[in-house]
Amino acid sequence: MISVVIPLYNKEKQVARTLRSVLGQSFGDFEIVVVDDGSTDGSVSVVRSFDDRRIRIIGQSNAGVAAARNRGIAEARHDMIAFIDADDEWKPGYLQAQYDLMQAYPGCSVFVTAYEFRKLSGVEIPARFNGVSFGGNECGLLDKYFVTASRFDPPLWTSAVVVRKSAIESVGGFLVGAKSGEDLLTWARLACRYKIAYCLKPLATYCQGYSNPRPPEARDMVGEQFEELYKENPDWPGLKHYVAYWYKMRMCRCLAHRMWPASFMAFCKSLRYDPLQLRILKSMINFTIIGLRRI
Repeated sequence: MISVVIPLYNKEKQVARTLRSVLGQSFGDFEIVVVDDGSTDGSVSVVRSFDDRRIRIIGQSNAGVAAARNRGIAEARHDMIAFIDADDEWKPGYLQAQYDLMQAYPGCSVFVTAYEFRKLSGVEIPARFNGVSFGGNECGLLDKYFVTASRFDPPLWTSAVVVRKSAIESVGGFLVGAKSGEDLLTWARLACRYKIAYCLKPLATYCQGYSNPRPPEARDMVGEQFEELYKENPDWPGLKHYVAYWYKMRMCRCLAHRMWPASFMAFCKSLRYDPLQLRILKSMINFTIIGLRRI
């Protein structure tokens, strides 16, 4: 019923934990499509050590996480596709909660649960979602996605999303070539076309500290696509502020990597879409200090 897509690249020390969290689900009607994106460590051997016929391994030359997820979508045998990165985890009731959402909201194409962050120290912190409420209910339809996504933590995060295969294919999957933000762009495109069913119970865990933060690409492919999305949907509530939010995030990452001209350009674009941001100067100062400490 559900195809679980796991992009894999050099996660030898983490992927077993991830697979155990998937195989330990109380809901068992799923397949696992592991797309090995040209790993050079023992990641594939770890996956092969699991004796479960539901696991399939698809190999490809290294092409990036977006291409790996797109390959997983193409190889998926079921209409519902769940994503989980090879260093994250699910609570045992995650897929059951997603299945319950599908049954309760058959008119939706995107199904999401809340999530939590786990630091390397083991401390777990729930993600913060400003303004997400269903009148006391645990589940409901996520209205005004961009208004919510522009504040605090993103309400949609890759390892906590299940989506209809036809829906994600209709928006082109994930943007190949982009090394960060490609998932945010995909969720934004889906939010402009489809209804989102949401469960406020945190059932997925983002395990922080296992990926090295990369400097932003010189060309902001994701930003270009966000601007196109806004041109196509100028009246969508909150989308303009979300584009500004993207440029603010890019500005911070550029500052942290001492990419001063690119950070200034992102700063100007952020203000162009939302000139009344209250915290952008504070972010600029904080991430400038981080960049200077790298020297």
